[in-house]
Amino acid sequence: MNADISQQTFLEERVKLLEEQLETIGRRNLRVEADKAWETSFSRFFAIALITYFTMNLLLWTIGGPFPPIHALVPTTGYVLSTLGLPRLKQWWVKKRLNAIQ
Repeated sequence: MNADISQQTFLEERVKLLEEQLETIGRRNLRVEADKAWETSFSRFFAIALITYFTMNLLLWTIGGPFPPIHALVPTTGYVLSTLGLPRLKQWWVKKRLNAIQ
């Protein structure tokens, strides 16, 4: 009888541990999903473009460059154009990688 109780206690503790691990994995998955949503969000894209523009504007103004507001558009436009092309490039790369694995 003692062996049955001991085994039941062991199994209960094991189930509790597994439930805790599942809960930890679930919380981690939520964090990962939120991070991925941020990486692909328009808010992030717009924030980086603005930061790039204002940083370059300040830099050009500091070094005495001509027409800083206009010339600061060059790196900002480069960022925007490169970002717009990345989803297609990523799809191509993932497809190629999956084909190589299989």
